[in-house]
Amino acid sequence: MRLRGGVLGGVFSDWLLRHGHSLSFARKLPIVSGMLLSCVMIACNYVDARGFIVGIMCLAFFGKGFGSLGWTVVSDTSPREMTGLSGGLFNTFGNTPPITTGIIIGYLIEWTHNFGVALVYVGASALGAAFCYLFVAGEIRRLELRMPTGIASGK
Repeated sequence: MRLRGGVLGGVFSDWLLRHGHSLSFARKLPIVSGMLLSCVMIACNYVDARGFIVGIMCLAFFGKGFGSLGWTVVSDTSPREMTGLSGGLFNTFGNTPPITTGIIIGYLIEWTHNFGVALVYVGASALGAAFCYLFVAGEIRRLELRMPTGIASGK
């Protein structure tokens, strides 16, 4: 049986909810811990044994999957009337980093002639994501739309 980080992260988050933890804690803990775990890929710069490198990268990719609860957070926070729009915006802005990361890594390797800097860049990005979920993102809760009185009544 293979362990899938994405599935296990969701199962763990739901387990936290069932055991009385807040929605914010139940979503942020797997995200932050997964992103921190994915930072171990930087250790590949200091290891020569291929088997250890493969193990480290497996652990890092497991952590990335464990912390990938983005769509869960979108569904938890989107106003019910705007779920489609919220999902579209999430996909639009969520697909920007994968596009730019390849370009940035290409330039970093061209300038430094060292692939190790790419691992540091990706690890630092994961660390930045963990920081944002801890200190920038507020409480995870559904946003409610309030229509002005004249619009809601059709006047």
